[in-house]
Amino acid sequence: MHRKTIGGDRLAVANVPTNMLCGLLLLGSELGVSTDGWLAGLHLSAEQLNDPLTRISYRQAIEVIRRALPTLPIDAVGLAMGGNQNGGNFGLLGLAMKTARNFGDAVRIGLDYQRNLGPLMALALEDHGGPTLAIVATTPEQANDLLPFLCEEMFSSVLMLGRELAGSAFSPLRLELGYPAPAHADKYRELFGCEVRFDQPRHAMVLERHWMQLPFASYNPVTSQQALSLCRAQLATLSMRGETTAAVERLLRPNLRDNPQMSEVALALHLSERTLRRQLSEEETSFSEVHDRLRTEYALELLQNPALDIAAIGGQLGFNDAREFRRAFKRWTGQTPSETRRHLIQC
Repeated sequence: MHRKTIGGDRLAVANVPTNMLCGLLLLGSELGVSTDGWLAGLHLSAEQLNDPLTRISYRQAIEVIRRALPTLPIDAVGLAMGGNQNGGNFGLLGLAMKTARNFGDAVRIGLDYQRNLGPLMALALEDHGGPTLAIVATTPEQANDLLPFLCEEMFSSVLMLGRELAGSAFSPLRLELGYPAPAHADKYRELFGCEVRFDQPRHAMVLERHWMQLPFASYNPVTSQQALSLCRAQLATLSMRGETTAAVERLLRPNLRDNPQMSEVALALHLSERTLRRQLSEEETSFSEVHDRLRTEYALELLQNPALDIAAIGGQLGFNDAREFRRAFKRWTGQTPSETRRHLIQC
C-alpha cells in the first residue's frame, strides 16, 4: 500500500481505468483533431490508453480533458460522448446489470461496481422512501472547472444505459445540475426529455420509484452471478499504486520478453535513474519489485496453458535459461512453476 501517495495526494493514485479517455480520443479522431498534445509530458500514449490493463491517476485524467476540450470544434462534448453509449460500452458490468432480476437490482449492481468503468464522478443512490429517488454525482473540487463536461458525460451515459435496460421509454423525472445553464442548455432537454434545472445544490438524476420495480425479461441468475464474479475480479485489480509505478508498468508489461532494464525505462520516461528510483521509493516500491510482480502475474497466466512448457514460459518473461526462471519463480511465489501449474489445473 502506497501510504505516502494516498495520504499526500489521493488524486495521484493510479487506479482509474481509461474508458472515458479512450472515448475522448475516438471523438477527437472522428472530428479530425490532433490529439498528440493531449498526452504530452504525462507518460501516456494513445496505445497505452487503449490497453484494458492500463490504470492512470485522476489527476492525469482531468489534465487530459482540460487539454482536449478547447481543441474540439463542438459544444456539449460530454453529451456527444455519453449520448453515443450502448450496451457494449459497459462490458461485463453491463452484462451483470442486464441479467439482473429488475431495474432496481441493476442500479445497485452498477453503483457497487462503478469504479470498473473508470468514472470521474462518484455516483450514489439517495432514497428517502418517497415516490422519487435520485442518483447523485459528486467529484473532487480539483475538477470543478470541468463540471459541465463531467456531468454531461456521466448523466447521458446513465441515461443511455437506463434505456438499454428499461427500454426507449425510460426517462428521468428531472435533472438537477450545480452550475449555470450553458449556451447549449436546450440540448440537455432534447436528449434527456425531462425538466432540467441549473444552479442547484447538487448534481442529480431524479427518477420515479416505479422504474425500480421494472422486471427484466433478460433475467438470468446464472449469467448474472458469473458476470458479477468477473466484476469483482476486475474491481480487485484497481489497486492503490502511484503515477510513476503505473508508468513503469505500462512500459514493462508489453516488453517483458526483452527483460527491460531500469536505465531503459528511465530513458523512456525522460528521467534519470536516480530520479526514477526516488519516485518509486516515494510510492513505497522499487523497479525490481514492479518488474517481478508483473512477471509473476504473467507467469501465472501462462502456466494455465498446458501446451506451453516451462522453458517457453521463462522465455516469454525474458529468461534465457529455464533453471534461472525456476529459481526466480520460486523466489517470487514460494513454489516451483510445475507445482503451481498442478494447483492451477486442479482448480
